[in-house]
Amino acid sequence: MNRNHNFVIPALLAALLAGCSGGSSTPGTPGTAPVLAATTGSATSFTSVKWGGGGYVTGLVYHPTTANVLYARTDIGGAYRWNATTSSWTPITDGLGFNGGESRFHGAESIALDPNNDQLVYMVTGMYTFEGNGRIYVSNDRGTTWTHYDVPFPVGGNNPARAIGERLSVDPNSPSTLFYGSRTAGLWKSTDAGRTWAQVTSLSTLQLTNDQVNTMGGWVAGVESVMFDTSTKGTGTPTSALYVAIAQDYANAAGLASTMYKSVDAGATWTPVTVPSPVAGYYVTHTAHAADGTFYVAFSAGGGPGVAGPGYLYKFNGGTWSLLASNSSAGYGGVSVYGSGSTARIALGVSNTWGSGQVVQLSVDGGNTWREIEQGMPHTPAGGAGGWVDDIEIDPSNPDHISHVTGGGVIETRNASAGTPAWSDNVANLEETATNAIVTPPAGASYKFVDSAGDIGTWLQTDLAVRPTKGPSTAWSNGIAADVLWSDPTFIVGSGVLNSSGTAFGFWSGDGGNTWSNFAKLPSGASTNKGGTASMVATSRSNIVWAPANSVPSYSTNNGSRWTSTNLPALASLGWDRGYRLVADRKNANKVYAYDSGGAFWGTPGKVYVSTNGGHTFTLSQGSVSANLAPNAYWITSMAVNPNVEGDLWLADGNAVYHSTDSGATWTRLNGFASVAATGSTAQLQGASAIALGKAQAGSPYSAAIYVVGTMNGVWGVYHSDDSGATWARFNDDTHQYGGIGALAADWNTYGRIYFSGTGRGIVYTN
Repeated sequence: MNRNHNFVIPALLAALLAGCSGGSSTPGTPGTAPVLAATTGSATSFTSVKWGGGGYVTGLVYHPTTANVLYARTDIGGAYRWNATTSSWTPITDGLGFNGGESRFHGAESIALDPNNDQLVYMVTGMYTFEGNGRIYVSNDRGTTWTHYDVPFPVGGNNPARAIGERLSVDPNSPSTLFYGSRTAGLWKSTDAGRTWAQVTSLSTLQLTNDQVNTMGGWVAGVESVMFDTSTKGTGTPTSALYVAIAQDYANAAGLASTMYKSVDAGATWTPVTVPSPVAGYYVTHTAHAADGTFYVAFSAGGGPGVAGPGYLYKFNGGTWSLLASNSSAGYGGVSVYGSGSTARIALGVSNTWGSGQVVQLSVDGGNTWREIEQGMPHTPAGGAGGWVDDIEIDPSNPDHISHVTGGGVIETRNASAGTPAWSDNVANLEETATNAIVTPPAGASYKFVDSAGDIGTWLQTDLAVRPTKGPSTAWSNGIAADVLWSDPTFIVGSGVLNSSGTAFGFWSGDGGNTWSNFAKLPSGASTNKGGTASMVATSRSNIVWAPANSVPSYSTNNGSRWTSTNLPALASLGWDRGYRLVADRKNANKVYAYDSGGAFWGTPGKVYVSTNGGHTFTLSQGSVSANLAPNAYWITSMAVNPNVEGDLWLADGNAVYHSTDSGATWTRLNGFASVAATGSTAQLQGASAIALGKAQAGSPYSAAIYVVGTMNGVWGVYHSDDSGATWARFNDDTHQYGGIGALAADWNTYGRIYFSGTGRGIVYTN
């Protein structure tokens, strides 16, 4: 099972190289709301399609004194707040500050709460350190609304070791004082609630460059966590005693004498703390602080995901280390404590136990004795993401309620003291799948759409409120591309890659997803080019065209028993994946269209090729050359057909929208859509990156409703038109932006319903 979400990296690279500064504007510059576009005809509801979890929740953060105030941070899908009334999670990073140019800020690296104010929450975000500096978000209403400030250090919410921490800490006695342990730039401090920051140079002045990081293996863990040594709060005087844990990578580079340091003067000066010899150089994956001042510190040889062992748990009273537990074959991903002293309840997450189920150890006597409370215990549903316990938390208001993260969400027990505690997924409305492609069938089909997604594979969604059960494989895999035969939607084709072996495969179903068969053979390039810049279409039950990444497309007339290369030109490498985007004319099975987007903004202009023999041979559309389509990366471009009219094509080249009514022979550029350059820490807002057609409004002059993800009059969003693009209205609003939108499809049964993927937010549907 692969929970690294590597499939989101190319899109982020494209954003960087297409004009994103990747850095930060002046620290302390607040985010501002854009001017609203027209909202006439906008969507009235936005609802998550049911999957349930599906991604890596990297941390759980409880308020220490107010019951049921709990947050979950994820590596690529933003953050959530627990709603005890509905027993479900509420996404809190869908709105302002997380729009189309801000997808990288859905990587939530750390969350911290003010113990004096249960409404106040801080969150530091940024997907990868190579993208540049991150942001801190501040909310005074538990994440309902946010103000953000740029921070002067890189952040890596989806880098390795992303579940350790928390890196961000609020001084409980002086809540406007924050400390942050950065990955590459040492320790930072803010005395004005995150508005401005200064490096704590008394610990280290080192700020690693990307080149230095690359020479160290591509990533570093840096300063892992900050721990205040106090049981008081709200005094107004900054806490004098605090500790920092530092990964060996940064400690070596900075010339530090230890991987743990202590300050007794609120961070003005620091002295090294000698850690036990068995854990010298180990990661401090998590710490817990008891009311009596004792620290419980989990050390592991690996940083995760799936923290690798050996693992050691020590308690530390400021001068003496005492070993409480060790494991030579597994890591300790997390530790949590309730109470103190000889009756302290300690939950220990044992990670990297692949094949033997999830392991959680519990002590109710301060660590003197331990018992297993999860492995072999009843689970609902059965199975689960075994072996991945990288953070664990005891509910401060209920010590029998213990939760931990996994590569697929959150798992909990509410009867930890029982002889056989019962465990269940806690993922209601927590949706963190990453969709590569969505395809909708014609009206009346037995399913809503086909979802090709990272890690969870390919699925047919038959009920939007129920987790799907129809798919070509239950193994963890990346779903890459799919298509449905418009004249007979029970015929479905697609491609994927198995996570366990990295093996590419193609598949088809002839009975609406009830049974599936793999293609007997793969076309040229498919076995080695497994990226998401791939496409596939079916024009009949005996004709499939497949365009793997970086490959000349091929066709098969016998469901994959044999493949023949088309005459489309090979695409020159630009340093990352590129590919042809295929669409089939739904009114004429002989016509297939292939779009080469140019690969990158420095590539060649986009081109469209047309086939009149089912995708076997293609001819370049000179009209597309004359249109001077902008060169852009595959994943910020799109092409769609109107299935009601032969030769009716729509194209988004990343910057603008184009329409052809003669099978691509000529193209008309529509007015209004235009890209907006990057500014500060906000990436370029693409003028038009995705387009989809769906059921028309009754009485409208055009036979399909058109939806475009793009920027009009400087405002990014989803726009729709009912009159063939003559007029447009914004379809979403500022509270539904999702860190940007990737895959997009529209429904042919219901007017006004679209399906789209937010950044790591699963699939959302409207109306």
